[in-house]
Amino acid sequence: MTRLFTWPGRILIIVTATGALTATALTGSVAMATPATPLPCTASMSNSHPADFTTTDVRVHTANFANVTTVAHYRTTNTTHRGTAGRKGNLSIAYHIKGATPGFKVKVSVSVMKGSRTGSCSTSFTPHA
Repeated sequence: MTRLFTWPGRILIIVTATGALTATALTGSVAMATPATPLPCTASMSNSHPADFTTTDVRVHTANFANVTTVAHYRTTNTTHRGTAGRKGNLSIAYHIKGATPGFKVKVSVSVMKGSRTGSCSTSFTPHA
């Protein structure tokens, strides 16, 4: 267990469970952790108006070797696919269209992750008969 105490005159005293004692003078500014920069993400469809029983690809560009998850939000169900971007940050994930509602716009959510950084983007397609 670690305990932190501030002392008048801006001194921070830290006492650890082993009894170690550390004193640090505080300056007028306090360092704040900055949030990680979002991972880049762009997505597009190889065919934004696919016919039933054809395949359309979600084309994703992000950081090299980032993990990619896509979720197609159909009218009655969601379909998830995963992959890893290549060394140039590109990945194509195929969706086979079978029995999708013609004319219903299917949003595809894309999330990317590499280490502690994440990002997101989206695209869509509208199946036809």
